[in-house]
Amino acid sequence: MRDIKAWRKASLCIVALFSLLVLPTSAAQRLAAHTVDAKAEQARSAIRAFTLSVDATDAPRGVFHARLTIPVSPGPLTLVYPKWIPGEHGPTGPILQLMGLKLTAQGKPVSWQRDSVEMYAFHCVVPPRAATLDVSLDYLSPVTSAGNGYGNGANATAQLAVVLWNHFVLYPQGHATDNLIYRASLRLPMGWKYGTALPISKETSQSINFEPVSLTRLIDSPLIAGAFFRSVPLASDKDSSAQIDIVADSEAALAMSPDLIAHYKQVVAEAGALFGARHYLHYHWLLTLSDAMDFNGLEHHESSDNRAPERILLDEAARLRFVTLLPHEYVHLWNGKYRRPAGLATSDYQQPMQGNLLWVYEGLTRYLGDFVLTSRARLRNVEETHEYVAWVAANLDNNRPGRAWRPLADTAIAAQLLYGAPGEWAAFRRAADFYDEGLLIWLEADAIIRERSGGRRSLDDFCRSFHGGQVGPYIVKPYTFDDVVATLNTVAPYDWRGFFNARLNSTGLHAPLGGIEASGWRVVYTDSPNLYLTAREHTSRATDLSFSLGLWLREDGTVSDVVQGLPAYNEGISPGMKVITVNGRKWSPEVMHEELKAAKTSTRPLELLVEKGAYQKTVRINYKGGERYPHLERNSARPDLIEQIIKPLT
Repeated sequence: MRDIKAWRKASLCIVALFSLLVLPTSAAQRLAAHTVDAKAEQARSAIRAFTLSVDATDAPRGVFHARLTIPVSPGPLTLVYPKWIPGEHGPTGPILQLMGLKLTAQGKPVSWQRDSVEMYAFHCVVPPRAATLDVSLDYLSPVTSAGNGYGNGANATAQLAVVLWNHFVLYPQGHATDNLIYRASLRLPMGWKYGTALPISKETSQSINFEPVSLTRLIDSPLIAGAFFRSVPLASDKDSSAQIDIVADSEAALAMSPDLIAHYKQVVAEAGALFGARHYLHYHWLLTLSDAMDFNGLEHHESSDNRAPERILLDEAARLRFVTLLPHEYVHLWNGKYRRPAGLATSDYQQPMQGNLLWVYEGLTRYLGDFVLTSRARLRNVEETHEYVAWVAANLDNNRPGRAWRPLADTAIAAQLLYGAPGEWAAFRRAADFYDEGLLIWLEADAIIRERSGGRRSLDDFCRSFHGGQVGPYIVKPYTFDDVVATLNTVAPYDWRGFFNARLNSTGLHAPLGGIEASGWRVVYTDSPNLYLTAREHTSRATDLSFSLGLWLREDGTVSDVVQGLPAYNEGISPGMKVITVNGRKWSPEVMHEELKAAKTSTRPLELLVEKGAYQKTVRINYKGGERYPHLERNSARPDLIEQIIKPLT
């Protein structure tokens, strides 16, 4: 009798577990807060788990080989390739790089056909008595960017690779990815070391075997590997740990100084004080240093995929330009992964994501990561902080004529289009302005809270209430606009709904500078270069004359964009033109700056010989303003709230 009861109990468990693989989870279920328990994952994986084996030994030339075993039942089956990748805010799954797709069952080929409408779906018929379907495919890393960067760009060089699991998987259409369990393994080139937050079950000289996890967690756990590798511990206690794992194209690039390590340790400490809780057990900043890749970052729950110039740890200008990268992605752990807009908390990777709250997801992260935490950890000194804020404000106030027709809310809703938009005419189109304009809006919100509470409360209190909560790993707690407003009202009663709606939905020529002004500062322009802008020019090899003539130029003199209404545009300059000479002198950035400076006292207009296609023409710009750069100027009539905001908590 005991054996029969045990058999019945086991049978019921098998049915329940099998139903997880066959029945899709509703969006409402996905939107509820959920916890992925490692032991539960292992238990579910014992029955009908997916397997994924990735061979990255050919990664130095950009080739990855993958094999999957998918549990199936006979009959029609649709497999899908991940399309909407979390954090990329668009249908960016790099399906064009998927090659050599083959399906087999019981040792025989199974034919497949792509859906005629949904390009990420593949139809097949599983033959009778087949219990598994074997899939083989290759992923070829692009040599250059193939879209918005992120996973669409290059992911491998001769010395390193970034392994993004969504590149190598197919899964049954219509199933919640939380309920699909994958056993993954990886082979790397001989001698390469690696870093990842993905739990490991076994490692040999031939391969790395990972613990069974849900497809959600697998794709949320990238891996970096390379011949030149370094791991830097930052914090460790009984509840959690944090570290930076670095791969680079050269050994010299790994040289992180003790002072810089101390500042990153302070980032961890300051974030703990700001939010009041950590939602991870082990956190890994995965830092890839290579000039062959796009420079960007992508947040994950227990790690982040960060890519920066090879010499960022050695070059001062690169440091100043990209110093916010790691703090920004770290803040996303709380604001983006733990707390996530409901429209981005989808049940699988085929469901469209709604970006209407990206001004919170990205805008608040820009404020907290790039401004607050970076400054509190002293990764940037006070002067550098002022210069950064001045550039952000002036760039939005001076260089965005598109704001006269396009409200900020639309840049968030249309993010999936704007991320991949061309660089030319961006000033008139507007870009993903919810990042930087979000910083200005949240600075103003912080100033309002401090003023209305007599300095007793701040946006820090909102962060502890909204992003604090449960301590522990891998929880998602979706939110709506109403939740943001309600929590702010518990911190400082105010018309927060009206405040945000006015700034999100209005059109006009000027950026919301109320936060800077309420903080006791104002934006002014002088002929002294802005420190942050100078670092951007150095690292991008561009010339930024947007605050004077109203144009940006590449290293060779090609105009990358212009600002409508400013002198260069008014005289007929447009993107794609190439400056050949400046006042008769051969183009160079140095010559351009010299002649622009001299134009302030010259009696003649600035004369540019420009070329477009097979034609050349001379353009005369009657501009006498000289060089013009933004800075912050103190207004002593108000208290210095910026000083208070960036004051360390620990």
